[in-house]
Amino acid sequence: MTDFNFNTIALIRSCYNEKFGIPRQSGLVENADAVIEMQAPYNDEDFIRELEGFSHIWLIFVFHQHIGKPVKATVRPPRLGGNQRVGVFASRSPFRPNPIGISVVKLNKISKNDNTIELHISGADLLNGTPVIDIKPYVSYADSIAGASSSYASDKPEAKLEVSFSALASQYINEVREQYPKLRDVIQQTLSLDPRPAYIKDREKHYGLSVFDFNVQWRVEDTVAEVIRIEKLT
Repeated sequence: MTDFNFNTIALIRSCYNEKFGIPRQSGLVENADAVIEMQAPYNDEDFIRELEGFSHIWLIFVFHQHIGKPVKATVRPPRLGGNQRVGVFASRSPFRPNPIGISVVKLNKISKNDNTIELHISGADLLNGTPVIDIKPYVSYADSIAGASSSYASDKPEAKLEVSFSALASQYINEVREQYPKLRDVIQQTLSLDPRPAYIKDREKHYGLSVFDFNVQWRVEDTVAEVIRIEKLT
């Protein structure tokens, strides 16, 4: 059996600082912007020549917080309510023999400054600091296959919760709007998908969501997620 070593070609700068709350697939939170920071020696324009002509790109990355964790032969996909097990190779779970993930994201622009090259993307489902090991262009005729079937994940997840903001949370969002113009949208879109584990549905429990530089405190009552307050992370 052959072992392989891969180089980190880029690092992700994302609005998501913790695993909890990250969308379970890319594109579900359209306003989840991120930046791909190319690392030396790959911060050379030759590596990305003509990439700006593609609207979307594939990212191959490492689930770096799962390195060294036990491999699971079966997992409980959230799409099945956490009640049914499937083989890990029939899922996109991070508990894999090799902790590698894939995401297709929208490429908005490429910025270049001295030795810095940054790819600005949206629809990201990536943890801040995620190592990227490859970037490939999304090719529509090959990557979107008409008539393909996707078993238990055939449809795009719909919003499960209505999201409301307390007066205190709304006031805080308005105070930081100039620096964080997408804060409200990211919170709303993320919570509407109900990021709680399927086995936790405690209406008395308060939850925390770490986005941008903030800790968002929220709770669920019936089908409404209420953002109680937003605090600056220290």
